[in-house]
Amino acid sequence: MAIRIAYLDGPRLARSMYAAADWVAAGRDEINRLNVFPVPDGDTGTNFSLTLRSVADTLQALGNAPLDQTARAAARGAVLGARGNSGMMLAHFLLGFADAIGDRKTATALDLARALRQGADALYQSLDEPREGTILTVAREVAQAAESVAASTTDLRVFLTRTLEMGHASLARTTDLLAVLKEAGVVDAGGKGFVRMFEGVARLIQGDPILPAPSTGTTGEFNPAAEFSVAAERDFQFCTECLVRGEALPAANEVRAAMHNFGGSVVVITTGDILKIHVHTDTPEAVFAHAGRWGEITFKKADDMRAQHRALRHDETRPVAVVADSSADLPDAVLDRHQISLVPLQVTFGNDTYQDRVGLRPADFYQRLRSATALPTTSQPAPGEFVRTFRSAAAQADEVVAVLLSASLSGTHQAAAAAVRAAQLDAVHLFDSRTVSLGLGMLALRASELAESGWRAQEIITELDRVRSQSGLFLTVDTYENLLRSGRVSRGKAWLAGMLDVKPILSLDDTGKIVPVDRVRGRDQVVSRVLSLVDRALTPRPKTVRFGIAHAEAPEVAEQVRTALVAAYQPKDCFVSLATGVLGTHVGIGAWAVFFQVEDGTPTRPATGGRG
Repeated sequence: MAIRIAYLDGPRLARSMYAAADWVAAGRDEINRLNVFPVPDGDTGTNFSLTLRSVADTLQALGNAPLDQTARAAARGAVLGARGNSGMMLAHFLLGFADAIGDRKTATALDLARALRQGADALYQSLDEPREGTILTVAREVAQAAESVAASTTDLRVFLTRTLEMGHASLARTTDLLAVLKEAGVVDAGGKGFVRMFEGVARLIQGDPILPAPSTGTTGEFNPAAEFSVAAERDFQFCTECLVRGEALPAANEVRAAMHNFGGSVVVITTGDILKIHVHTDTPEAVFAHAGRWGEITFKKADDMRAQHRALRHDETRPVAVVADSSADLPDAVLDRHQISLVPLQVTFGNDTYQDRVGLRPADFYQRLRSATALPTTSQPAPGEFVRTFRSAAAQADEVVAVLLSASLSGTHQAAAAAVRAAQLDAVHLFDSRTVSLGLGMLALRASELAESGWRAQEIITELDRVRSQSGLFLTVDTYENLLRSGRVSRGKAWLAGMLDVKPILSLDDTGKIVPVDRVRGRDQVVSRVLSLVDRALTPRPKTVRFGIAHAEAPEVAEQVRTALVAAYQPKDCFVSLATGVLGTHVGIGAWAVFFQVEDGTPTRPATGGRG
């Protein structure tokens, strides 16, 4: 006979949230496939799961505590870790739940029913235009069922079981309440996450194991999120979020009204000194600039939803997913075609910090650089960005290979290693490119091609190491100012070189450090000298070579060099890219570089025979 449960206390609530987080994580892929509303970007399961994981991590750090403290900590963890529409809505629900718990040290079935009701009410009040057939409907009807059940039983085991039954029924009805769900023949993804959260708690009480759900992602399986198009009125490019801290934050209604000027799907949370904003927009930087008026922005991100939706359409599964950092400089079309994810570095102008390439596109970077009174600085990605990107990649493949900026030039590789250790991401393998820009990008591209051919992570790492050893770059700058600040040349030498119009030609040594190679007097002589150095490095002539040309607003020179290289080598690829802000910061306007990657000698098959 099952033991009767009369009350909920702090430790029981914490264990419940751990179980909920684990069970939602186990069903993340299924929820993602249901994600056709409000936009079919296939990340509702990921966002809901990451938000619950933030709650669980917060409670783990709190330890055993009374119910009131545990409920408030759970709500705060949800606010700080909220991701996407579904995560923001969950945070609102938990805020209302915590408010209803008040200062109680224990809660009965009736207390919990009232808390669920207040959570659902808080969720409704947070939106300007509530839509039935979503998580809103499910939360409200679950609360209604809880009130009815609590009137007939004081046993929390029975209370939860009967309430969950009504939750399943409510979720099933969402298909008929929202036209896009009916067309797709699916239930609401956010509602599914909400019900699965309660299922996790029920499994904990019943003693059922919480195991990862078996993968059902077979080639050709119908994926509603991949098949549906974005409605025209919701077709914004970036899912944009930021967290603002301040002493005198505006009311949520004021913030929502302001955010509607930038896009749609607006969700706002204000609690204490924290303001969390979610909006779908085409202009994330404008959102960040406006939000910065209210306080200090301590977190911001802008995910490309169109790229996410395109990625859903890739039917082939791979044993390995590939990640690079945002300095890779590969074109967006190449990243999309090969499903290479980027972790954004950061670029700072004065008091404004941007996510490289996401929050600050290369063209916008150079426009701002020309008018800046002081040179910008760069920094490695925040640890949370590494964890989020690595976890997302790991959800799509057995292993992850991350190709990163030279450890001799940046702390990016070290920060990634720390994130992997802290989050215990055993399936993530880091590779120090010992290069920058398109040198890094072409290594990531090669890694992705090998993954598509069935190579395993360690086999890819071994091959990248070999390719790296027969690849290189030549870089020249138009001004010494940026190099001076980085300490690469002394001020006296830079002044003399400027007077004599001497242009340096630089490269990277075997450890990834910058080394001088040559110098040329006069800008007109640089192209011919660099091409001569490339020819010397590629003698004897390779059979398979890729080139990349990255420039800091020097398009004419880049095209001249591209034409010469294509004519001389008939390369596999010859990419030309406007260098991202991470490189532009350190080399300055007018700089350009040639990268070459020799792939001769690649084994025809992995040593272990490919995917096992």
